[in-house]
Amino acid sequence: MSELLYTDKLSVGYGDRTVVSDIALSAEPGQILCLIGPNGAGKSTLLKTLLRLLPPTAGAVYLEGKELRTYSERELARRSAAMLTGRPEPELMKSAEVVAAGRYPYTGRLGILSEEDRRVVRESMEKVGVSELADTDFTHLSDGQRQRVLLARALCQEPRLLILDEPTSFLDIRHKLDFLQLLRELVRERQLAVVMSMHELELAQRFADRLLCIRDGRVDRAGSPEEIFSGGYIERLYGLARGSYDALAGTAEAGRMEGAPQVFVIGGGGSGIPVYRLLQRLGIPFAAGVLPENDLDTPTAKALGVQVITDRANEPVSAARADEALKVLASCEYAVCTTGFGSVNRENRRLLEYAGKRGMLRGMDEIG
Repeated sequence: MSELLYTDKLSVGYGDRTVVSDIALSAEPGQILCLIGPNGAGKSTLLKTLLRLLPPTAGAVYLEGKELRTYSERELARRSAAMLTGRPEPELMKSAEVVAAGRYPYTGRLGILSEEDRRVVRESMEKVGVSELADTDFTHLSDGQRQRVLLARALCQEPRLLILDEPTSFLDIRHKLDFLQLLRELVRERQLAVVMSMHELELAQRFADRLLCIRDGRVDRAGSPEEIFSGGYIERLYGLARGSYDALAGTAEAGRMEGAPQVFVIGGGGSGIPVYRLLQRLGIPFAAGVLPENDLDTPTAKALGVQVITDRANEPVSAARADEALKVLASCEYAVCTTGFGSVNRENRRLLEYAGKRGMLRGMDEIG
């Protein structure tokens, strides 16, 4: 069996109240398992149960083939480490002291570090790039620096399993990417098994090896990112009543406009996307076309536009579809052109010429 961690008919919750039931979960060395799902679905409750901070309401958790509840505190701390949600504020502790606290499973009762312990502390800080912060008060660090220091502390435990609860929630985009790339490298190099929860779907899609989706008190689906982020499943998982999620691009879009289109956008190749979003923000219904089905513009245009005229992928725009677009264009007040014309979209030039002759063309700075 390759699983480092697995569950057997596990249910989790608080006291007599079960939050998520009948959980089938496994985590393998060298992989990141990411939990996703709506707020309040029970992701943090599950992680706390995997850390033995909460007892199961039913079933069991197994780590290295042994039931989790049978481990001593010291044994468990040598096998698993955690970074939980929140901003810890250890008082009067330098960063190196925070990292060194991760050696507690290996020190004696007095917590005195051996030379081996000091070596592990140094190497852990070097690995995550915080050696220069060793003498800095932990409370003076930025959020990104704190997360790296806390990761170094977790590494000091020399765990095989790492459990993270929303580890990037306080970070800006640069530090999110830095942290997750570092985590990815550590997983490969040390063959760690990682179980973590995330709200940033686009990052979960890119950095997780497998995903576990939790909704309505149960595991709704499990699989690879390619399996989970397909077929409109994310919209169903989160119950999106307004707006949409483009799994291919990893982007969320606001809701579609209603009413007759007032502006026609002649775009393509991604050039129309800023205009679609601007029109949506201004509350101006729009139409777009003619776009190949596989064009970069198409998913956003369909998500936000009242009417989108498309044509077959990998084929030049047909005269028939351009004629259809001309009829829609004629009903609009204005037109915006964001693209040039080549062999694939040359029929769209007729749309531009029609709009130009009738004084319909506007620039982005003139919209609204």
